Amino acid sequence: MTVRRTLLSSVAALGLLLGATAAVAQQSSAGGAVQVIGTDARSALSAGFDDAGQAAVGMALVSHTPHAPGFGTSETMFSPPRNAEEGAALRASAEGNPGFSVLGMANSDMAMSNGRLFVGNFNGFNAYDVAGDAPRLVMSVVCPGGQGDVSVKGDLLFMSVEENRGRLDCSGGGNEGEVSAERFRGVRIFDISDLNNPRQIAAVQTCRGSHTHTLVPDPSDPNVLYVYGQGTADVRKSGELDICTDGQPDVNPETALFSIDVIKVQLDHPENAELVNRPRIFADATTGRVAGLWRGGRAGLASQNTAQTNQCHDITVYPEIGLAGGACSGNGILLDITDPVNPKRTSDIFDPDMAYWHSATFNNAGDKVVFTDEWGGGIGARCRAEDPATWGANMVATIADRTLTPRSFHKLPSAQGATENCVAHNGNIIPVPGRDLMVQSWYQGGISIMDFTDPMKPVEIAFFDRGPISAERLYVGGSWSAYWFNGRIYSSEIARGLDVLKLLPSDQLSAAEIAAAEAILAAEINPQLQTKIEWADTPDVAASYIDQLARTDAIEDGVEARARTVIAGWRSGSADKAAAGELATALATAPDGATDATKARMASLAALLQRLAA
Repeated sequence: MTVRRTLLSSVAALGLLLGATAAVAQQSSAGGAVQVIGTDARSALSAGFDDAGQAAVGMALVSHTPHAPGFGTSETMFSPPRNAEEGAALRASAEGNPGFSVLGMANSDMAMSNGRLFVGNFNGFNAYDVAGDAPRLVMSVVCPGGQGDVSVKGDLLFMSVEENRGRLDCSGGGNEGEVSAERFRGVRIFDISDLNNPRQIAAVQTCRGSHTHTLVPDPSDPNVLYVYGQGTADVRKSGELDICTDGQPDVNPETALFSIDVIKVQLDHPENAELVNRPRIFADATTGRVAGLWRGGRAGLASQNTAQTNQCHDITVYPEIGLAGGACSGNGILLDITDPVNPKRTSDIFDPDMAYWHSATFNNAGDKVVFTDEWGGGIGARCRAEDPATWGANMVATIADRTLTPRSFHKLPSAQGATENCVAHNGNIIPVPGRDLMVQSWYQGGISIMDFTDPMKPVEIAFFDRGPISAERLYVGGSWSAYWFNGRIYSSEIARGLDVLKLLPSDQLSAAEIAAAEAILAAEINPQLQTKIEWADTPDVAASYIDQLARTDAIEDGVEARARTVIAGWRSGSADKAAAGELATALATAPDGATDATKARMASLAALLQRLAA
């Protein structure tokens, strides 16, 4: 939610919120067809904080857990000012109040470790035991300062802090003045080995604070972990942190802009964590000019007013392929992270319809990446019928030879109301073999699942949504993050709490596909650290490929029937190995004109059946 940087660093800049207007989108550089946004059951849901109307297809709400005590109520929500008078009142509330934060108790990002779900909040973080039917609160840590994004590694929890009110000792009240010895902005590290007594053991200061952060394992030393810190706020005064200076690099070559932070953590001594590099990942490859990417502004009369590339909002690393995807304000970039201390840019793309490159998510094969555009910073109604379909959307790009190519846009296909903040936000991959599926949040646009197996034709296959918090005015709420964690979808709801959802079989997603995804379990899951998924040979995985081939009319009826007979026997414990071998041979060669997805599914199914026959 990037607009809060303006609100929290300089409340006087509220005019930026009041003057935003939409424009007609020009044809983007991505080649997919421009989407048409229509209305459906989600477009007219009744409003309410506790009792809003709901709509769902392909998923169901399992449980809803309100905010933990002390972490937000219906009285602590933020409503953006609608006019100059309301803006002046908000400024008056902030003046002389160093602990002020408009999103002071909003839920933020999540991570999972050993059956515990950790939910960040601008006021600290909470931990829930999610082994039962509904999450059970097991720990609350009050530590104000925003952003509150969390990640976990073993007994360590990492937390992003960006606001000026953050204090070293986690206490409230904020900090007086532009320079304060008590201020903290950066990455906190907690020892959570005892959930009854969590302890902050390190606090690594950075120049722009930490809006988000990413855990990066050392490829050669399991005792070393790196943390990429992404700061998006103003640069601190050098009197507060002597390594920090501001300004454009042509005037000040040492500026803290145009870099990310690399923090080194020795896992056996995490208390000694330290900042070890601030790499210039945006530099021009030929000239070395530090500000080597998009300079900000409009690329054309009808394009977005795009951000300057002097920061990254999110960096998602995929160590098994040695790459990271950076959503870096004015550009999407690809980084070589084989040397994690010194990441190197291998590719970058720009699109005039992307206002603010916000997050990046790879598919499992590592040959596609989804970038999101947080047009409006997350606090505006950006999914109305009249809003451009390529603004505030997902961009799907392909990767070949470590080079990005933009392919298409995909936006929430349901028109939302004027009191619902809505734009593309955080999500991750659902591990269905043979498909590229991503679940993600759209703030008050709800939760959506996108199939981007065909990068030119991404499509929604399931959703869950509530009506607006209020029908009269916009309050910032909705799903901040929606993630697939070990068989369920967890949604960190900004204003209302925590949702847990499950997938339901439909004509777009079969029971076998869901079962194959639910079988993938991990002890730790950090959304900006992707790991390679490997599926075991099971009847559900084989049936997933058959269901996909049948759904796309890519398999002959006779072959499908034979395959389902083999799978049924396998489920019952009496697999016909001879028939499996014959099918493997029949599926080894895809028919002429088959799509890449069909070829891949047939090849995977043939290999699986061949192993079954052995």
